[in-house]
Amino acid sequence: MLSDASVSSGSHPATQVYSWRGYRCAYEVWSAGDANTTPLLLIHPIGVGLSRRFWDRFIQAWQTAEPNSLIYNPDLLGCGDSDMPPVAYMPDDWADQLWQFIQRVIQKPVIVVVQGALFPVALALSEKADANWIKGLVLSGPPAWSVMTQPAAVWQQRLSWNLFASPLGRGFYQYAKRRAFIRNFSIRQLFATAEDVDAEWLDRLSSDAQNTASRYAVFSFLAGFWRKDYTAAIAELPVPTLVVLGTTASSISRSGQSETPEQRMADYLKHLPHGQGVQIAGRNVLPYEATAAFVEAIRPFVQSVR
Repeated sequence: MLSDASVSSGSHPATQVYSWRGYRCAYEVWSAGDANTTPLLLIHPIGVGLSRRFWDRFIQAWQTAEPNSLIYNPDLLGCGDSDMPPVAYMPDDWADQLWQFIQRVIQKPVIVVVQGALFPVALALSEKADANWIKGLVLSGPPAWSVMTQPAAVWQQRLSWNLFASPLGRGFYQYAKRRAFIRNFSIRQLFATAEDVDAEWLDRLSSDAQNTASRYAVFSFLAGFWRKDYTAAIAELPVPTLVVLGTTASSISRSGQSETPEQRMADYLKHLPHGQGVQIAGRNVLPYEATAAFVEAIRPFVQSVR
């Protein structure tokens, strides 16, 4: 049963909810004009304190640039305002959640914009939805090519999950949700310049991370349940795909640390059947750290596929 919630936050539209597998899944709709336009479907990253709020800056800039825009911004299960069951989350689970969201709520084809290592979720979604439902795919800072093509050992994934699900994991999350940790991690791994790790970023993540039930989505990501060989899936993507990389893009994984942004772009464009790419100044969280440049980088692509 679809239903609306009366939750609103400042200038944000009211939070709405739908049920998937018996869980409450939250989303919001941003409409700035023509409701008949092809909507964007945003997929937020997974991490300490992260949720659909990651996209706030992008949405404001996009609506200014595209006055007739329509945007659907959901919280993945385990994040934000969605339910947070204490389970291991797989890319296929989140993809099925989004596929039901497209069919039951959006009810029209979309252009998917996905951040970082949630690319496997978009891949799984494209396998379920096909080109009749997804008109285009924007990859913001996708992982190093080696990360996307070298699977993690199942025993390592299970061992990591068991450790995270133990009291040791709870203690680690208590440490990781501290503002100082979030700031240091953001400077080391995410942003091109320390100055861009601003109060807005730190306030939001440190505040939202206080809900410790959100740790299960984070631990699922850290355990590497998303790490598989996606070479064939990428080669079979049926839709136009835009790869957007920062000029100083880096990799958290050791296997991708020697790769340059140019090498990463070349690998993706070599294997994507309908791929194109663009680089902009920034590192790994382009919709936040380089919002205006990211909007201008994807506008021509979105206009061409809608």
